[in-house]
Amino acid sequence: MFGYRVPAPDQAMLISGGRRGLGGAPFRVVTGHGKFVLPVFRKTRFLTLSMCESEVTETCVTKQGISLHVRAVIAFKVGNDTESIINAGQRFLSDQDQMSVLTGRIFAGHLRAIIGSMTVEEIVTERQKLAAEVLDTSKTEMAKIGLIVDSLQIQSIDDGDTGYIDAMSAPHKAAIQRQAQIAQAQATQAAVEAEQVAARNQAEYARQTAVVKAEYSAEVDRAQAQAAQAGPLAQAHAQQEVLAAQTELAQKQAALRQQQLVAEIVKPAEAEAERIRVLAVADAERMKIQAEAAASHDRVALDRMLIDQLPQIVKEAAGGLAGANVNVLNGADGLGEIAAGLVAQGLTILDSVRQNLNGQSPDTGPDKADAPLALQGYTRTPDEDTDEAGPENGRTGQA
Repeated sequence: MFGYRVPAPDQAMLISGGRRGLGGAPFRVVTGHGKFVLPVFRKTRFLTLSMCESEVTETCVTKQGISLHVRAVIAFKVGNDTESIINAGQRFLSDQDQMSVLTGRIFAGHLRAIIGSMTVEEIVTERQKLAAEVLDTSKTEMAKIGLIVDSLQIQSIDDGDTGYIDAMSAPHKAAIQRQAQIAQAQATQAAVEAEQVAARNQAEYARQTAVVKAEYSAEVDRAQAQAAQAGPLAQAHAQQEVLAAQTELAQKQAALRQQQLVAEIVKPAEAEAERIRVLAVADAERMKIQAEAAASHDRVALDRMLIDQLPQIVKEAAGGLAGANVNVLNGADGLGEIAAGLVAQGLTILDSVRQNLNGQSPDTGPDKADAPLALQGYTRTPDEDTDEAGPENGRTGQA
C-alpha cells in the first residue's frame, strides 16, 4: 500500500520528520511491525541489526617487554533495545561499515592495555582470561555507541623472531617428545608382542587345525573300517544268534527228551522197582511170619516129642544104673533124689535141644559131656558104670 513501510526482521526502521522519538531523539524507531509513513512529510531509513565481524591484528608489548603479534576476531551487533538503536543510528546510520572499523580500533586499544599488564606465560596459557578482561573493559564504551559484543576470540599469538614462546615451550616439547618416544617404544614393543602373540596364536591354530584334521581323518578311517566290518560282523552276529538259537533249541529238546525218558522209562522203572520192593517186603514178611509160625510149630512139636521121649530117656538113664552097684544111704529119700536127678538131667537135655532150634550153636549150648551118654550114642557097660561109680556127690560108696 502506498505509504505503508515494514522493516525486515533484522532491521530497525527509523522515521524522521514529524514529532520526535523517545528521549528527544530526532527519529522514531520501529521494529517488528509496519508503519504508515506519509510521503514527502516523513523520511524512512533502515539500520541493520544483524551480526557484524571485526578483525584485529595488533602488536602488543607484554609486561616483560616482549613484543607479541596478536590476532583477534570480534563478533558484535547493534543492541535490540531502542536506546542502543538510537545511539547506533545517530553514529552509523549514514555509513554502517564504520561500525566494524571503530569496533576494531576500540578493541585494539583495550587489547594493548590488557596485554601490557600480563606476562607471556599468562597470555599463552590463559587466553580466555585475556579475552574476558578485554570484553569487560570495552563493554561500557561499546554500549555508548549502541553496540554489544557477542564474543571475542584470540586466534593467534606470535613473538616473531625472538623465540621466547618456542624457548618457553622447549621443556614441554622435550617432555612431549620424550613421552612420544616412550609411547612410540611402548607402541613398538606392544606391536612386537602383538606380532609374537599373533604368531603363537597362528602356530597354535595351525597345531589345533592339524590335530583336528588328524582326528577327523582317524574318525573317517574308523568309520570306513567299521563300515567295512559291518557286513562280516552282522553276518557273524547273525550266525552267532542262529547258533545260540540252535543251542537253546537243542537244550530244550534234550531237556524235553530227558523229561520224556523220565516219564517213559525212569518213572515206570521206579514204579516197578517200588512194586517189586513192596512185593519183596511183603513176601519177606510173609515168609518171616511163616517161618515164625513153622518154628513155633516145630518147637511145639519138638517139645511134645521130647516130652513124649522124656520117660524113655529117664528109663534109659535108669537102665544104666540097673547093673551098677549103688548104695543108697538115705533110704527112700536117697532113692528119690536119684530119680529127681535123672528127671533134671532129662530137662537139661530138653533145654539144650530148644536152644539149638532157636539158632544157638551147638558149641555154645550145653556141653556134650553134660548130656546123657545115651543121647550121645554111647551105652555104658556094667564095668564102666562100676568104674565110674564112686564117691560122687556123696551119694555112693563101696558095695
